[in-house]
Amino acid sequence: MAQLTFLQAIVIGLLQGVTELFPVSSLGHSVLVPAWLGGSWEQLVEQQSMTESPYLAFVVGLHVATATALLVLFWRDWVGIVGGLVSSVRYRRIRTTYERLAWLIVIATIPAGILGLAFEHSLRTLLAKPTAAAFFLTVNGFILLAAELLRRRAPARRPVDPALVAAEHVHDPNDVAMTQQVSARDAGVIGVLQSAALLPGISRSGITMGGGLLRGLTHEEAIRFSFLLATPIIFAAGVYKIPDLFGPLGDGIRPQVIAGSIAAFAAAYVSARFLERWFRTRTLIPFAVYCLVAGGISLIHFG
Repeated sequence: MAQLTFLQAIVIGLLQGVTELFPVSSLGHSVLVPAWLGGSWEQLVEQQSMTESPYLAFVVGLHVATATALLVLFWRDWVGIVGGLVSSVRYRRIRTTYERLAWLIVIATIPAGILGLAFEHSLRTLLAKPTAAAFFLTVNGFILLAAELLRRRAPARRPVDPALVAAEHVHDPNDVAMTQQVSARDAGVIGVLQSAALLPGISRSGITMGGGLLRGLTHEEAIRFSFLLATPIIFAAGVYKIPDLFGPLGDGIRPQVIAGSIAAFAAAYVSARFLERWFRTRTLIPFAVYCLVAGGISLIHFG
């Protein structure tokens, strides 16, 4: 099998940082891009189908860098969320914005975490093939289109009270909107749907953002909600694989992991800032078109 080079590590790190947050599937691109490039790049994809794969450990290990970028970008929100979780447990209540938001994240993370632990490795090794990734990337395009079309039927928006934002010292009014529009039941459903990202080509951010839109969130609120929901599950997925990198699977690639992680952190930070601005005025439609075109062409090429 091909040895991971520094160039490959950096390119894949940049790819991971961008595609994990853009609604286009990082796992799908980690399969399709090397397959399109061919040669030693394509051999990396073949490693992903092995039961014990250094490349797979490397790719999932990059998740820590991506999640760290989100933590840095939204650190003020996470201070409030963690504080809200602690206070709600301590006083046995859920009354403030951050207490509600903390439990929405917990509820959405539990099903995704359980299903990820149960099926993540088997699905990655079974479906880490260009044809499967191309098929699910095409499906992802239809999911994004459906979210845009069906959001018109979403529940009416509840206006955010500026006095509430000031009284609770909420960092961003969008945090209040999330807790007003999304119920605990909604969070549970979104958590289950989030698990579809285990399939190469299905985007975690696309699924969660679509769920937010269908509950009446604006695009700006939905992408923020998506980032907050994604942070713990992405971080956990990376931490879960870190021990592999300190074992035999990490032999010969640890410096490359560091280089790739730096690239993934930078790409994720820039991507998150870009998407926040993008969704203030734009929709998921361009990403849906990209997935349909890229998935369709790849399906024809690799099919």
